[in-house]
Amino acid sequence: MSDAPLMTSAPGDAVAVRLESVVKRFGDVHAVDGVDLDVREGEFFSMLGPSGSGKTTCLRLIAGFESPTEGRVYLGGRDVSALAPYERDVNTVFQDYALFPHMTVEENVGYGLLVRKVPKEERRAAVRGALEMVRLPELGDRKPGQLSGGQRQRVALARALVNRPRVLLLDEPLGALDLKLRQAMQIELKDIQQEVGLTFIYVTHDQDEALTMSDRLAVFNHGRIEQIGSPAEVYERPATGFVAGFVGVSNVLEGDVANAIAGDPHPFTIRPEKISMQEPDDPVEANTCIATGHVREVVYLGATTRYIVELDAGATLVVMQQNLSTSSMEALQVRGKAVRLVWRRSNNRPVEAPSGAQEGSMDQEEARAS
Repeated sequence: MSDAPLMTSAPGDAVAVRLESVVKRFGDVHAVDGVDLDVREGEFFSMLGPSGSGKTTCLRLIAGFESPTEGRVYLGGRDVSALAPYERDVNTVFQDYALFPHMTVEENVGYGLLVRKVPKEERRAAVRGALEMVRLPELGDRKPGQLSGGQRQRVALARALVNRPRVLLLDEPLGALDLKLRQAMQIELKDIQQEVGLTFIYVTHDQDEALTMSDRLAVFNHGRIEQIGSPAEVYERPATGFVAGFVGVSNVLEGDVANAIAGDPHPFTIRPEKISMQEPDDPVEANTCIATGHVREVVYLGATTRYIVELDAGATLVVMQQNLSTSSMEALQVRGKAVRLVWRRSNNRPVEAPSGAQEGSMDQEEARAS
């Protein structure tokens, strides 16, 4: 257990966790394939990727539940590659919470302190402080079965925080919650992390979670990291076609289509919300990209509408527009119409070609299936 007090602190340059050329093989499968990663002290860092991308295995390597086949794992500058989980200054919060059903909330939160033989009064004070931190000071006498999913998630978080670890690992802890509660807990979890000032490493396949909470995030694919950066950097300047498609919805154009529209066959990505949909004879400004086509499909989403446009050049683009004054009937009437798509050339972001991708768009579901 760290002796450092729980306090608010901004992410700095000190390294809390380092993975150095880490490889993890299960038989012939490379679950993690040469990962190098530094997580800074006090930051909320997310590992984002589809199932089987290596993110959870990396978390288990940091926790000590797995040992690297090659490479080293460091915590606070100390090589912990060969240490057991209980010898590492980390705690883990799982999706299923792993609470003891026969114990009260207070007993669950204080269990680790009890095992470590912390004196009773000191233990009670620490448990009270942890429950206040997660906004559950009045529920200490209840059993887990009497709590909602969100409350159980907070109890699991309090139990992990009461030991004041150097690093808190979170393995998709919000995955069992419904959408509205999950969105509320994203904000609350980030608030708690900023309050305690600890390093959080969060594993998720949900790009909205990663963008909402992270100071920085790493995008995993096939056991490797494709890009590391702030949410804005990863979203606005994706390094690869996979990142462009997985982090949000994006359109990747390459080859003859890219050349016809942008005058260059090298692949680039353009986000759907950057594209304006106009009538074919509307005037256009300078320094813009122009593509013509017809609307194949319309998906009305309330606040926005998603248009799927088949380009005359042979590809498909996704366009997102806010419904500032558009009704559902008006949006649906656009289906089948000829349109002109216009966007600023400066919004084109060059990327590496997505492996095996076709010219046109790659959305998040396509990326997850790749």
